[in-house]
Amino acid sequence: MNWYAVYTKPRWEKKVAGRIADKGLEVYCPLNKVRKKWSDRYKVVEEPLFKSYVFVCIEEDQQTNVRLTDGVVNFVYSEGKPACIRFQEIDMIKKFLNEYQDVQAAPLDLKAGMRVRINAGIFMDAEGFVIDQKNKLVSVQLETLGYELTARFDIANLESAFMNPLGI
Repeated sequence: MNWYAVYTKPRWEKKVAGRIADKGLEVYCPLNKVRKKWSDRYKVVEEPLFKSYVFVCIEEDQQTNVRLTDGVVNFVYSEGKPACIRFQEIDMIKKFLNEYQDVQAAPLDLKAGMRVRINAGIFMDAEGFVIDQKNKLVSVQLETLGYELTARFDIANLESAFMNPLGI
């Protein structure tokens, strides 16, 4: 069993999560409690933390069943296959949302010179410095065995090395 990110139609996160759960599969749609103002009152509502994404914990042979769910666009891919998400990351999101309300999620903004950690592939857990970024590919300078190596990584496989992206 692995966790995977599933891309949904816009504003279908809760519906897709319900439909996947109805199939007997484990699904997680992180919901953020946000205080909204109407013309006559304030109300706390639950909105998806990650727009157009839900997470499923399934066996590899259940991917087709998930893809055929109404509202699912596809899995999020990395290196040509559905990207696996570590159990620890899902647990961190759950703990974080239990403790805090009105959380903001924003994509990682990488700048030249920023220290990053690689979280997939043969350089997993290695750290290096961003050289430049073009679209979703980032050039990272790695220091290994006394040599400087430069490699290009998908931005989805990088995280800031200064702190955990969730601040935990």
